[in-house]
Amino acid sequence: MITFTGNSLPMAMRGVHIFTTLISFLLMLTTALAEDKKSYLARGSSVSTEDDTKTILVSPNGDFACGFYKVATNAFTFSIWFSRSSEKTVAWTAKRDAPVNGKGSKLTFRKDGGLALVDYNGTVVWSTNTTATGASRAELQNSGNLIVMDSEGQCLWESFDSPTDTLLPLQPMTRDTKLVSASARGLPYSGLYTFFFDSNNLLSLIYNGPETSSIYWPNPAFLSWDNGRTTYYSSRHGVLDSDGWFIATDQLNFEASDHGQKDVMRRLTLDYDGNLRLYSLNMTTGKWSVTWMAFCQVCEIHGVCGKNSLCIYKPDPRCSCLEGFEMVKPGDWSQGCSYKANATLIWNNNANSKSNHGFIFKKIPHTDFYGYDLNYSKPVTLWQCKRMCLDNADCQAFEYHKGIGKCFLKALLFNGRKSQDHYNDFYLKLPKATPYSQLLASKPSHACVMTEKEAYPSSQMLTGNNSNIKFGYFLSSALTLLVVEMTLITVGCWAANKWGRRPEIQDEGYTIISSQFRRFNYKELEKATDCFQEMLGSGGSGAVYKGILDDKRKVAVKKLNDVIHGEQEFRSELSIIGRVYHMNLVRIWGFCAEKTNKLLVSEFAENGSLDRVLSDNLGLFPVLQWSQRYNIALGVAKGLAYLHHECLEWIVHCDVKPENILLDKDFEPKIADFGLVKLVSRGSNTETQSKVHGTRGYIAPEWALNLPITGKADVYSYGVVLLELVKGNRVSRWVVDGEEEVEMAVKRTADVLKEKLASEDQSWLLDFVDCRMNGEFNYSQAATVLKIAVSCVEEDRRRRPSMSSVVEILLSLVE
Repeated sequence: MITFTGNSLPMAMRGVHIFTTLISFLLMLTTALAEDKKSYLARGSSVSTEDDTKTILVSPNGDFACGFYKVATNAFTFSIWFSRSSEKTVAWTAKRDAPVNGKGSKLTFRKDGGLALVDYNGTVVWSTNTTATGASRAELQNSGNLIVMDSEGQCLWESFDSPTDTLLPLQPMTRDTKLVSASARGLPYSGLYTFFFDSNNLLSLIYNGPETSSIYWPNPAFLSWDNGRTTYYSSRHGVLDSDGWFIATDQLNFEASDHGQKDVMRRLTLDYDGNLRLYSLNMTTGKWSVTWMAFCQVCEIHGVCGKNSLCIYKPDPRCSCLEGFEMVKPGDWSQGCSYKANATLIWNNNANSKSNHGFIFKKIPHTDFYGYDLNYSKPVTLWQCKRMCLDNADCQAFEYHKGIGKCFLKALLFNGRKSQDHYNDFYLKLPKATPYSQLLASKPSHACVMTEKEAYPSSQMLTGNNSNIKFGYFLSSALTLLVVEMTLITVGCWAANKWGRRPEIQDEGYTIISSQFRRFNYKELEKATDCFQEMLGSGGSGAVYKGILDDKRKVAVKKLNDVIHGEQEFRSELSIIGRVYHMNLVRIWGFCAEKTNKLLVSEFAENGSLDRVLSDNLGLFPVLQWSQRYNIALGVAKGLAYLHHECLEWIVHCDVKPENILLDKDFEPKIADFGLVKLVSRGSNTETQSKVHGTRGYIAPEWALNLPITGKADVYSYGVVLLELVKGNRVSRWVVDGEEEVEMAVKRTADVLKEKLASEDQSWLLDFVDCRMNGEFNYSQAATVLKIAVSCVEEDRRRRPSMSSVVEILLSLVE
């Protein structure tokens, strides 16, 4: 037992007391300073980047801080970061793509109530929408949410409504929010990946590359419920709770590996590599650990290696150019690879020659390039698949599934990945005249080793006794064809006997469709439309009626005409509807197929079709302002660009006109009837369609010339719509004296515009642009739109732009 004698106990106690008092005083001083300087930002105050401390506000619990975050030697962003992480991990940034100068820039809480980030030259880089309100202070909450509130504590603006790449616990994910990845590790700028609710109410990851765009999560090859999702809840809401659980209305659910642990700081971040990851913070070390991720295999992420390249595991993932290609920009794989010097010219010469023997194929086993298929054929032999690729000038390569004979011709080599889990064999098409064909017998410079030499019989790769090889090859092909034909005959006889006993359509196609959409019966739709009382419009394929479902949703019900090809058109539309989704395309919710009754149920557009607005001479609709017209032009261009270049099936609309452009409550355009036309494989030798589609005035000249119909036919129609949109009236009213053909009126208008656009004087725009706007429009945008329109209605379709290039031009002028 220890005892104290004399004055030892009082002295020890006094020492402890003095030390405790000192610590308490320092804590009180620190708290007082924090409350005095960093608890809130008052109206009328400002903080400069040149102040001693770059921290402006600290949350009461000390977990978060916001202020000027250094991103370069003399560049700063206004950001919120985790105070307790060792590297000041950023959770939110204002205007991430526009850092401010380190000298003279400031954050100011203006007297008008707006919180603004001002660059050194006085330019407002970013601001809140709280101008002319009772905003009195800005506070950083314990949740990491920066809010601007009035004197009564009511929230007027919050950072939770505009996330960057990170979602914090209890921060809602809604239809109006999205996460955008950073462009690279440690950089603040916007990258190529987005996490958002798509038009089908699904939380998705999309790659928005410089040349193409594609959703890659959830797996686009599966139906929504194959991915464990549902499309029925349009409320679109998701949230990560404080225990590490994420739940959303589309039934996306996942949890952190340390879920349930209390007082753990977490964040859900869309990283620069396109992977969505959930992190937890170790409070002792200040380091983050991954507790969940969307992809365990990085190579499944689209665009990770760019075009003409492969993502390979060795064992870590790495990128490699295909044979005969080299990196476009060393150090940046997102730019992909391109042909080496002179190879492009040789390729084009071979592709344009009448002979198909200028190419050879290099086989790369266990390799898959997702998407961008020119077409898909029924089971064929390997030789037939090669022949199909040789006969198609746009075919860059093909994939072949051994055993089942599936053949996929590729128009673009993107999202390539090599793994033993893939059963595809990939065949790269190379011109013989290049030195790369000689590399096939040598050791390749990358990981894609060719283990088996197999090529078209005319290839120089074949060595030894060629006649024996050819005989054996053709013998195996003949046997394969025989087996395939016998199988098809057996299945055909069985199907004929089975379907012959069923008067109604009960095929696999409808089974797949009915599992993807809601299938209505005719009585339901008859009740919803009040016996088809209110007609919204009609066209060649049928009439459209307004309806209200049992859940009070307004819908448009299209009753297809019962014509000879009605069933074929109906099935054509339904077969592609599951693979086509875009915000500027009308969304289909369901269908009805009962005997001769075939109907489609789609979303309802509150403001009707564009033709009603343009033809409004009675003042029934508000006059479209220029910003609305420009947005309509841009939205329609985006929708057509998606149909022509981005969706899994390349689609030519063939009837682009104001009647088929619907406007929702916000006047956002949505293209209708895109599923009622023939699908045309991009770049293939498309046969001329026997029946002319479209409407007088919008039909491209190639219809009359019996030329193959491509997406350029839609470009022509879009150009006419642009002219109508700017001019404010229909093309039918441009005819002179009633004797001129409407096609000639379009040509005459385009010729006049060419001359006027060539001059520097733009005063004539006042006479051409819709007079109902009273001259209130953007001259630069109007001139650009008219230039695009004139180029779109060129008689020579080769001189018309692509819809993707139109989108780029229009986006460049968005204010």
